[in-house]
Amino acid sequence: MGAQVYQEQVAGRAPAALDAAADAPWAVRRVIVRSLRSPLAGTRRLPLARVTRADTRVRRAIGRVLYGAHDVTHRMNLELPPAPGADVVTLHDVVAWRYPDESAPVPAAPEELRRAAAVICVSAFTAQEAHDLLGLPDVHVIPNGVDEHFFDAVPLSAGELAALGLPERFVLHAGGAAQRKNLDALAAAWPMVRRERPELSLVLSGPPHPRRSALFAGLEGTVLTGRLPDGVMPRVLASAQAVVVPSTYEGFGLPALEAMAARVPVVAAATSSLPEVVGDGGLLVAPAGPAIAEGLLAVTSGDAAVDRMIGVARARAADFTWERCVAAHARVWTSVG
Repeated sequence: MGAQVYQEQVAGRAPAALDAAADAPWAVRRVIVRSLRSPLAGTRRLPLARVTRADTRVRRAIGRVLYGAHDVTHRMNLELPPAPGADVVTLHDVVAWRYPDESAPVPAAPEELRRAAAVICVSAFTAQEAHDLLGLPDVHVIPNGVDEHFFDAVPLSAGELAALGLPERFVLHAGGAAQRKNLDALAAAWPMVRRERPELSLVLSGPPHPRRSALFAGLEGTVLTGRLPDGVMPRVLASAQAVVVPSTYEGFGLPALEAMAARVPVVAAATSSLPEVVGDGGLLVAPAGPAIAEGLLAVTSGDAAVDRMIGVARARAADFTWERCVAAHARVWTSVG
């Protein structure tokens, strides 16, 4: 998922970016915090549910113990407590405050964000949301990057597709199934597409979710894969005839950018951050069933204009590098440290 990709890319590239940006050496220490019951590996364990609900005073005390006396701490999750030194925070979106089916907002987060040494937003849209909803007047906008593996991804063979349970010709939706993902509109659009393109299937990749199952499990020409391995996703994307991102709300929209890098036409809703990311490298449509269907039929038509759009998309995606992203982070870290 996008936030996890961001965490890995920024953490992995931070030492080199700081070496290039700073006059004096910086030491980087990564802290991976897990809940007490999580089976995942981590360097620290916390009762995260209690920490999330705690008031600011308690969270500050926990932060002093958790992080120690470091000059700069970058929190990539609002659930984590604030740091005693320069506290840098990433805000991917404000969906916790906008959508009741998302995780509940952290009560202390607005105050902590206003007190932070720096707040990084992944899009200008999220920065505006942070201003309007949380009262943050001054944030750093640093767009995400796209992994280089998407640029040279080779489509899967027929045998490899079959081994993953994938059809040979398909439209791909990759991501979650929360309300804002707008899967209802995609479910309404798909029969219209299938009627005109019976050779196409709709593949939905993402963690199992009852909303997705209820909408698509009985719909003709659909395949629910669950979450596919990260390592195979570039080639899965490259194998698709199109990628659809119908969301009514995205803080960034990484699947659209990844498809653009992989030379796959994108149909995305003209909402939230998606126009900012996609630009003229994809087809932006209204987030409603008929418009989504019309967009998918257009990009799978074989028209020469689609090839031109793919070329524009590829060039646009090349501007979104993780090197550029993390270099901008390093400038923020050194400015507050």
